[in-house]
Amino acid sequence: MRHDSRLSRMLHVLIHMASEDTAITSEQIGRMLGTNAAVVRRTMAGMREAGLVVSGRGPGGGWRLNRPLAEITLAQVYEAIDSPALFALGFSNAEPECLVEQEVNQALERTLAEARERLLRRFAEIRLSDILEGFDKRVAALR
Repeated sequence: MRHDSRLSRMLHVLIHMASEDTAITSEQIGRMLGTNAAVVRRTMAGMREAGLVVSGRGPGGGWRLNRPLAEITLAQVYEAIDSPALFALGFSNAEPECLVEQEVNQALERTLAEARERLLRRFAEIRLSDILEGFDKRVAALR
């Protein structure tokens, strides 16, 4: 199964952006993530639409944070990347005739919806500044 890594990758980028005094280009981000600049621009466009980043063109252009990390939550970043599926579980048959399979589907659907709701609530509680604080502690522990 292939994992969707956009959320972790964008969190990584946004936290790096907070430590930069200048804009970061799509090419620089692409090198950081091991992908091409076109993919970066598409993903960052969603971040711009959500008001998390701003962009500029030409010399000195690139991407910058539009607000401090303390004002950005995991939920906001998740929504900015189009809210990808959180779970890979699914039904073998979405509209089964078998009553057992219908009950299995209903139980899974209820449980996954509850888990998604709880996870998204938790995402809304975690700010990117919390992640940066954890990073700072890791760095301090190495000294």
